[in-house]
Parts: sequence; C-alpha cells; structure tokens
Amino acid sequence: MGHDLFERRGRQLILTEAGRIALDHADAIFAAGRELIGTLQDKGRGRQAIRVGALATLSRNFQMEFLRPIFARADVEIVLRSGRSAELLQSLEAQNLDVVLINQPPVRDAVTPFVSHRLSEQPVSLVGTAALLKDTSDVVELLKTQSLILPTSDTGIRIGFDAWLDRLGLRPQIAAEVDDMAMMRLLAREGVGLAVLPPIVVQDELTSGLLIEVDRLPGIGETFFAVTITRRFPNPILADLLDGRAI
Repeated sequence: MGHDLFERRGRQLILTEAGRIALDHADAIFAAGRELIGTLQDKGRGRQAIRVGALATLSRNFQMEFLRPIFARADVEIVLRSGRSAELLQSLEAQNLDVVLINQPPVRDAVTPFVSHRLSEQPVSLVGTAALLKDTSDVVELLKTQSLILPTSDTGIRIGFDAWLDRLGLRPQIAAEVDDMAMMRLLAREGVGLAVLPPIVVQDELTSGLLIEVDRLPGIGETFFAVTITRRFPNPILADLLDGRAI
C-alpha cells in the first residue's frame, strides 16, 4: 500500500507509525482467531470451562462467594489461578483467562479495553481474640494498648486506616504487616494481634466465636472487582457470575 513498516536506525529496524498501526491490527486479527478456536473447542466438550484468575492476596471467602452460583453445575469446569495483578491482566488480554478478580480496577483505554464489574464493597473492622479484648470494646483504647496486624502500606485498606489514625493522632504498635489476607486470618486466630480486615475474610471464625468483631472502622472499606475484556465470543458462563454489573 506504499507505506514503509520499518525505518533503519544504525543496525536496528524501528517500526514506523504505519508499522505500529499494522501491528495493532495484526494482533487483533490473531487474537480473534485464538478466541474463535478456543470457543469452538469449548463448544465441542461435554463440560465448558470457566477460567478465573484471582489476586493472590484476595480473600478466599470472597472468591468462594463469587463462584458459588456455578458450584452445582455438572456442565461447568472451574479453572482457578492466582497471581499478581499485572500477570493476571496480561493473561486476560491473551485470552488465557475469562475473568480476573482484584480489589483495584485497572485503567481502561483503547489499547487495553478492560471492563471492570463492581461486585461488592466490604466494610473493614477491627477483629481479634477474646483474650486480647480484655472486656473492652473501645476501639481507640484497644489501638493504644494492643499490637496490630495490618495489610501492607500499598493497599487501599492500609491507606485509609493510616489516614484515620493520623486524624486521631494515634501511633499504634504494629505486630505484622502482611500482603495476604489468608495469613492475616491465621495470625489473628493465633492472637498475634488485632487485625484490620474485612469481616468476610474471617466469617467462619466470627460465626464460631473464635474471633470477635470489635467494631467497623469508619470510612474504610475494600471494593472487589471482576475484570473482563470485550470479546466477540464471550464465555456464556460469565453471565451467571456477573449479573450485568459493570462500571
């Protein structure tokens, strides 16, 4: 068509603007081909697979609640993978995953057309064993006297919690900073300290009385998202999980 795709710079060949445009279109063509093959392969099976990626630090209880609508379906096979946000989203773009569960929505643009579905917004509470509460439910007093198990500083929960502490003028002692909700749950059960986390993470322990929810922390929460990409042949099982919610 009369356009150069490369220009030479020394010993290197560099894509021209026309070359980048052609590459983008070629990527889209090959992606559509992979999507078609994958869809037809699934159609030929007796059971259809739903491939779910979940942030490694995400609450297991939340993941169970998300998948519950399809647990009893004999025609569905669930493939569940965990990892970091960047690698999961990369797998989603490559169509190796159908949906990714995370707690912060990715940026959407023309190059990476992610669709973020807001699933749930969970409150955050102060939780601990009865032995640590010492017959008091005063949150401020407990923050002054007890060690804390906290999410790492790069999480939304921790940012909101630190800001709240700053307004109160408090500097509590930190027993552990953890990037895994499952580990926070175990440390709280062992009485290492009072944990700052969504109650859904420890709902079994709260029900049994092993842990006690002291109180909800004002203005602090965690939002859960299911991320998909726009596809010509979307996995039909997603409709049963997402319920049409998107932002």
